[in-house]
Parts: sequence; C-alpha cells; structure tokens
Amino acid sequence: MSRSRKARPADVDEICASLPQTWFGTSWGDVPTWLVRQKDGDTKGRGFVLYRKPHKTAIDPVSGTPYDDLLVIRTPSMADKAALVAQGPYFDIEHFARNSAVLVQLSRIAEITRDELAEVITDAWRTCAPRRLRDQHPDL
Repeated sequence: MSRSRKARPADVDEICASLPQTWFGTSWGDVPTWLVRQKDGDTKGRGFVLYRKPHKTAIDPVSGTPYDDLLVIRTPSMADKAALVAQGPYFDIEHFARNSAVLVQLSRIAEITRDELAEVITDAWRTCAPRRLRDQHPDL
C-alpha cells in the first residue's frame, strides 16, 4: 500500500482542473475561483474553491494581520464542515459561520495528504455540480 505524499499548494489547481466541466475564473466580483458549469456551454458556474483575498474578517491571531493565503472550500453540509474543522488544519471564521465552507491556509496545506485534499475538493465539486454532471461521473 502506498502512502500519499503531502499536499502542495500547486495540487489545488491540479485537482480542480482535473474535475469535469471546471474552469478557473472569478466570483464575487474579482475573487479567483474554481467554478463548475451548471449547463453545457454555460459561461456561469458555481464556485467550489476560491482563493480569498486578505480581509479584516480573517485575522492571524499571532501576527494580527489579515491572512494572505486562504483557500475557501465548499463542504457538502455543516456536519462535514464541523468534522473537517475538528481535524485541522481546516478552520472557520465568523464570516463563514452559517456557510458550509472551510478555510485552510496554503502555507499549512502540507499538514494533509494530496489524497485527503483531493477528497475534500472532489466533495466540494460534487456539492456544486448539477445532478446531471454528477450522474455522468459516478466514480467521483
């Protein structure tokens, strides 16, 4: 049995790009986001992973400055979110308290394996992909 290697920041984009009907665009105005198409030929999509810009709602408790390397990943449910936060390095902030999404610093991504990261991102994709697309890819 082989052990998965530690995750790297570059794995985020590699995993997202490998999922069906995804592209790297923007959401919430200009936030870099991985999106999944809702219909064939659609130019809009639902964001499942986004690179959050530094903001006063997410402050590093040690330095007192806004985090500058946050990734936001959708989760299937609030229970899934709680389970990820409990195991770390995922965490939550008040701004996302009512959203089923977790945050993780890219600088801490090596605390999980690439396989674990792929599972969390694939779950995020499944959460946002339309049923038709999920049904076409039951192995994901």
